[in-house]
Amino acid sequence: MTFIDELKSLDTRDVGRWPLQFRLIALGTLFAVLSLAGIFFVPYQSQMPELDRARAEEVSLLQVFDEKQHKAANIDAYKAQLAEMERSFGAMLRQLPGRTEVPSLLVDISQTGLGAGLQERLFQPAPEVRKDFYAELPIKIRLTGSYHQFAAFVSGIAALPRIVTLHDIMISGESQATGSDRLTLDVIAKTYRYLDDSELTPSEKHKGAKSPAAAGGQP
Repeated sequence: MTFIDELKSLDTRDVGRWPLQFRLIALGTLFAVLSLAGIFFVPYQSQMPELDRARAEEVSLLQVFDEKQHKAANIDAYKAQLAEMERSFGAMLRQLPGRTEVPSLLVDISQTGLGAGLQERLFQPAPEVRKDFYAELPIKIRLTGSYHQFAAFVSGIAALPRIVTLHDIMISGESQATGSDRLTLDVIAKTYRYLDDSELTPSEKHKGAKSPAAAGGQP
């Protein structure tokens, strides 16, 4: 009987009756399979944490890629939006008076109250408050008149070509002893002027050159 015939005649349900040589071959084969499984399985298990980290990093990188791809796809829209913001900011800057225009602006504010029919009791410009690239000019104002005249004054201030804001508004009635129904308006009007280059420090000039203000130009 040949080796092949003996191998075919083996009963897999009764390994104990196999000839010694076949039992040794089976045992060696089983040992080889287990050894190969150990060689591949143990390093794989030890590298599982690293594999998990790599997978998490892959997900994170894909998210970053998607975000950058989205931004790149909309770069033209972002540039157009930035250009529009710079134009709007420049338009606002042009509403800030220069140093030489401030006196005429103060006259315009005062005339707005008189033009509304109000009586001017106080018109007191306060010292300038310096900001980054502009100066704030507060003005204490006290006017007497009616509600309709106050409304006309506020409307006139809003219509001025330069930016003027009203703060700390307080309306009170005149003393009953005078028998008058006129009202008193106390308000702080604030206007703003753009600082000249001669008033800026080198660091402020450098900062201003990088800001959208440079796009608007100096009024």
